Amino acid sequence: MFNFVKVIAVATATVAMAATAQADELKFAHFMSPNHPDHGNVFIPMAEQLAEATAGEVTMRIYPGGELGSGPRDQYNRAVDGITDLSFALPGYTASAFPLTLLAEMPGVLSDEATATQALWANIDHLDREFRRVELISLWTNPDAVIFTRDVPIRALDDLAGLKIRVPSRNAGMIVEAWGATPVSMPAPQMYNALQTGVIDGALIDEGGVLSFKLEEVASFMTRGMQSQISPFMIVMNRDAFADLSNAQQTALKDIGQEMSLVAQETRAASSVRGADVFAAAEGHEIIELSEAEAARFDDAAVSALEAVVAELEADGIPAAEFVSALQGE
Repeated sequence: MFNFVKVIAVATATVAMAATAQADELKFAHFMSPNHPDHGNVFIPMAEQLAEATAGEVTMRIYPGGELGSGPRDQYNRAVDGITDLSFALPGYTASAFPLTLLAEMPGVLSDEATATQALWANIDHLDREFRRVELISLWTNPDAVIFTRDVPIRALDDLAGLKIRVPSRNAGMIVEAWGATPVSMPAPQMYNALQTGVIDGALIDEGGVLSFKLEEVASFMTRGMQSQISPFMIVMNRDAFADLSNAQQTALKDIGQEMSLVAQETRAASSVRGADVFAAAEGHEIIELSEAEAARFDDAAVSALEAVVAELEADGIPAAEFVSALQGE
């Protein structure tokens, strides 16, 4: 006998399952190569853990290499606008939206790079207003940046005078200015060509940049030993897409995101070690360890940059001094 009720029930269930499958496949965009350590060590495991935690009800499809739109600076806005559900971005590329978050960049604010990410999460409530347009899923830091130069070895602070140094953000630019060089704001993927063609003399980035951007091919010197700029990285989610998840799914995603923040920090730290090894092994290359006295000159000069940033934010009514003290554990 033809069971009309059963047919309707099956059809309804099929439509519901199809709608759920479509709604719960989240798009995750990033601008880096699939060969970047974050792709394999952070983004793919995050997708796998989310699928497992939600019994396959929520999956994540990763779009690397700018597939949903090129340009590192626009990744945050793509999540805000719903072009993607989640995106990997740097707060420094949209600095005006993240003045407090970017205080973490300044030398000495996060004094221990091994626990910097934990310090940010311990004080995450300070940043609620800055992430009001998106849902924050992950936030982490990399090790201290070093200075890569093409032709000029940096053995002392004075060696930077007159050089053009790539920086990832305005705050990093203020640090480089305090050191006596000229900052050139530039997304990381553009460094290689800019160094190769002499548009810039050097670049400020952590040692992992060797692995990600083959800097050993276009730079001959690496200088380290000073307190330097630390970049925060984030994964953010469109607020409507987050609201479409159930409470349990939201909790699972947030928990996984915070856990992967620590994995991402460890990945960046390991990449820096390997990057330094690759650079040191390249023929004719030199890693310069600053003397204690010269490192102190760099650090003393950078204090003025931090003071200027804090004063500027306080004048705008942003509690910068309070956040710096919290990050420093005071």
